[in-house]
Amino acid sequence: MARLTSLADLRRVIGDPKPTTKAKILDALDEQSIEFLKRCPFALLATTAADGTVEVSPKGDEPGFIRVEDPRTVVIPERVGNNLAFGLTNILANGRVGLIGLVPATGETLRISGTAEVYDDPELVASLSSMGKPALLATRVRIQHCYFHCARSVVRAKLWDPKAWPAPGRVSFGRIIAPRVGGDAALAEQIDAGVAGAYTTRLWSNT
Repeated sequence: MARLTSLADLRRVIGDPKPTTKAKILDALDEQSIEFLKRCPFALLATTAADGTVEVSPKGDEPGFIRVEDPRTVVIPERVGNNLAFGLTNILANGRVGLIGLVPATGETLRISGTAEVYDDPELVASLSSMGKPALLATRVRIQHCYFHCARSVVRAKLWDPKAWPAPGRVSFGRIIAPRVGGDAALAEQIDAGVAGAYTTRLWSNT
């Protein structure tokens, strides 16, 4: 297998996009994409660090949590999480972001690329409240281009077909963390219990 090193090599394999495909790429949200975001409960936000490292952060909330301020601007609330803040740090460094929004049982996804800024304005974060909890911060994205991605990848994955889903799995953070901090199996269990609490009684807080 040969490594591809040029655009010509790439296009030799996958071909050029059709003019009609290029025509779907817009510089602002249209009526369909605005309606899509009103139903969207989950998105993946990609950012780039100063050294080029790419991070992708999951963002999930009530449908419509990504607020459309105008056709070229959306705002994403920041909720409690692990406090690593890789994505937010990257936005502060260069502001370049990419976003993919997903709606359950809908094959098409919405892709947005642009630049972002982070705000802590009290009125803004309060307006992004959910379950009575204000957002910690607000990320305002200025759209450079956006478009709907066709559903073929979702259809191939059978993503929204419950009959195709594997049995539920569980990730043990304790097994990852405990050995790296000098802990034993008891500490691993304690860590996993803490994570379970974060998913239930402490979903909106890190206390």
